[in-house]
Amino acid sequence: MITYAALANKPRLLQNFTGLTPAAFTTLLPSFSQAYSTALRLQDAQRPIPRQRQSGAGRPATLETAADKLLAILFYFKFYPTQELLGFLLGISQPQANVWIHILTPVLNAALGHKQQLPARKATVLTQVLEACPGLEFIIDGTERPIQRPHDPERQKQYYSGKKKRHTVKNIVITEKRTKKIKGLSRTGPGKTHDKTATDEADYRFPPDSIVYKDTGFQGYEPAGVTTRQPKKKPRKGTLTEEERAENQAISRERIGVEHSIGGTKVYRIVHDVYRNHRPDYADLVMETACGLHNLRCDFRCAV
Repeated sequence: MITYAALANKPRLLQNFTGLTPAAFTTLLPSFSQAYSTALRLQDAQRPIPRQRQSGAGRPATLETAADKLLAILFYFKFYPTQELLGFLLGISQPQANVWIHILTPVLNAALGHKQQLPARKATVLTQVLEACPGLEFIIDGTERPIQRPHDPERQKQYYSGKKKRHTVKNIVITEKRTKKIKGLSRTGPGKTHDKTATDEADYRFPPDSIVYKDTGFQGYEPAGVTTRQPKKKPRKGTLTEEERAENQAISRERIGVEHSIGGTKVYRIVHDVYRNHRPDYADLVMETACGLHNLRCDFRCAV
């Protein structure tokens, strides 16, 4: 059975199981414990019938400590096992694993929010966040995640990505070039949506005099007061000059950082593998949480 006590003295194994260094795990743990206590109090306040026993009464919990709970949800994000396998590894049943997944995910998200690691979701908040970034250099890009093929024909058309040749959901991410942290994340939408269309709908506002790197998927996206840098497309039935190719390579070297950031979130297989959960809005919650985990990992870089 996987427990924190069994991994506490095995830093390399702990990092492989959670995606976090021991220092990052220890830093996040107090906020996670506080968020879990807050969630319990909120749950008690919403009970239609007052609690008859004190909290903690009944059978001993399998996930006994806050560290065990944090380890469990990070393990789920990192490897995205089936609920049957997760329950077996944690010593609980599949229905219990399902309950714990949906209890602990918002708790993990709240803990990352307390550590100020979550990306901004609203345009007005994002503007304030970007204004605080030194250098004012950002990279914008879209990322898609595969999902199971919808049964409804209309949803099949809506979520079919011609780019990926499969059914996907999409997010637009805005990364700070200097730190590689994801500062902004759009709402999760159908994979068929074009990058520029999704960005226009989000109505992002960058600070004046910002430099924004983008790829050709954002052709025509020119925010006011911002300098944009995008590789030049090859003319139809034409070629690029040596100078244009050199400039494209230089821009690509600068914007490759967003691919590293997206790859940092997809260390967590829950936003990499085919998405299987069906609870409403959970796909958006796990993407936001994975971005927060990537941002936390940026503060605790350590080779595995």
